Formats: sequence, structure tokens, C-alpha cells
Amino acid sequence: MLNIQLDQETEAYLVEILFREKTTSDELIKHLLKERWSSLQPRQTIVERLGGHPEHLLEDAPPNLSERANRKKAIAEYLEKKHPQHNLQ
Repeated sequence: MLNIQLDQETEAYLVEILFREKTTSDELIKHLLKERWSSLQPRQTIVERLGGHPEHLLEDAPPNLSERANRKKAIAEYLEKKHPQHNLQ
């Protein structure tokens, strides 16, 4: 489906790439096109790469966790429940 005319220098590059990568021109073009297309796509955020926001993360959290002291206390209580054998104080 694709028919292109290459100058001598570009064709020499192609031959060398195909030899070194042990691939066909069809596969090389597919790979290069996919790579180029991917580079044009917007980058995912870290949250998107990790699968998105947890759905039920703060579902039952108290409303006052925006204050540091409250978060610290909530974390300490959670850890104490989860690991009662460790004295965290």
C-alpha cells in the first residue's frame, strides 16, 4: 500500500537498520509510525499510569482530615489497630 522513493543515502540507512535489527521494512515502518504516534499523544499523569484514583479511598474518612494534627492522629489510630503488638509511641 505504501510506495516511497528514497534517495541513495536514505536507502543505505534503511538497509543498515534492517540488517542490524534483523527485521523487515514493513515491520520497521510499523514500529516507527507507532513510536511517532505515541510521542504525539498527551502524557499520562502518574495517577493515570497507576490506574486512576482509588474509588473508595476517603469514603468513610472524617471531614476534618485536612488539618495535619487530625491526619497524624488518624494514621496513628489506624496503625495501632492494624499492628497492636507494636507500641508506636
